[in-house]
Amino acid sequence: MTSPAIQTLDDLLLPVAPDLRQAFAEWLRHLATERRLSSKTVEAYGRDVRIFLTFLQGHLGGPASLDDLIALTPRDLRAFLAARRAKGLVSRSLMRALASSRSLARFLARTGRGEASAFAAVRSPKIARSLPKPVSPAAARALADADTRAGEEREGWVLARDAAVIALLYGCGLRISEALSLTRAQAPVEGVDRIEVTGKGGKTRQLPVIAAVQTSIAAYLKDCPWTLAPSGPLFVGAKGGPLNPRIVQAAVARMRGALGLPDSATPHALRHSFATHLLARGGDLRTIQELLGHASLSTTQIYTEVDAARLVAVHQQFHPRARARA
Repeated sequence: MTSPAIQTLDDLLLPVAPDLRQAFAEWLRHLATERRLSSKTVEAYGRDVRIFLTFLQGHLGGPASLDDLIALTPRDLRAFLAARRAKGLVSRSLMRALASSRSLARFLARTGRGEASAFAAVRSPKIARSLPKPVSPAAARALADADTRAGEEREGWVLARDAAVIALLYGCGLRISEALSLTRAQAPVEGVDRIEVTGKGGKTRQLPVIAAVQTSIAAYLKDCPWTLAPSGPLFVGAKGGPLNPRIVQAAVARMRGALGLPDSATPHALRHSFATHLLARGGDLRTIQELLGHASLSTTQIYTEVDAARLVAVHQQFHPRARARA
């Protein structure tokens, strides 16, 4: 059965030859079923490649076929990147657009349709590597405390709910999507000191849950006015449906204003804070990698740079000779 990811009007109207349209459909299905990428990732990849294939129609003077794609040169790909940059895309977006098209090219090679060598010959746009911006331990604790928002005109259970979600993000290093995907049956309360979450690529991992997080979730469940089905979402909105992540993002935005935190203090920054604070207290990279669900240790190693940057900042601020030079 065809994946829902490819049953769209955009795919039917895609300005390409039938053989390339079929290959594109099979590639999307491959991403969703064999590689088990999330629906949002498959959607993003598909959108990027649709834009690329639409560009080729104008660039080549007609709908592209498989043979056209295989015959592309590095100059053709650079023309596409230049056209996208002219529309205001930043280097990170250009890198993703090229990566999506490369994924299609690799699929064509693996399925015996031909080698599109131009994709390997073009370098990805360089992007400035930005370090994660964690919040301080004190700020993280304040964000996860329902009393921080005691003056807001919101129901007490809503404040307790938001505090419980934020406590999970910081206490377990979760992505917001992972926290909101938990079911009532998975709630770490009543002696349950670990949870299982499904992260990127459909990979599951077991995470310990500290007592402070268990207490926060128990307080939310005690006040929640809705009856939560075991297989239903643990965190619900005002009408009892699944909680929208924007609600949590808005709650954090209000609190960072009250606490004087920078705009970088977002729900995802709490995941960065979890990793950075563990590393600062002696946690090893391999363990932090497993807790975060990173596929590669190199992704986790960026937190060593964050910690090093913090040490340099402290040195510059407090070392007598550093102050004297200033």
